[in-house]
Amino acid sequence: MGRDADQQIARQGRLTALVIAGTMLIWLAAQFIGPRIGLAGRYALLVDLLALAAFIWAFVNIYQIWRKGQDK
Repeated sequence: MGRDADQQIARQGRLTALVIAGTMLIWLAAQFIGPRIGLAGRYALLVDLLALAAFIWAFVNIYQIWRKGQDK
């Protein structure tokens, strides 16, 4: 593995970190704003499921990053 592979791993790690942070911020905002604007519970559930999907995607990426590091 050369420098290009290390840069790819770093890029993938940054993207994963941004997805985790962004998902958490959006989810917190939805939980805070939703009841104040009278958003139905089914939409809150939809936001929860979307956040869960984003976290699952992030954990899969974390596992891939870890595996690439092990291959080194």
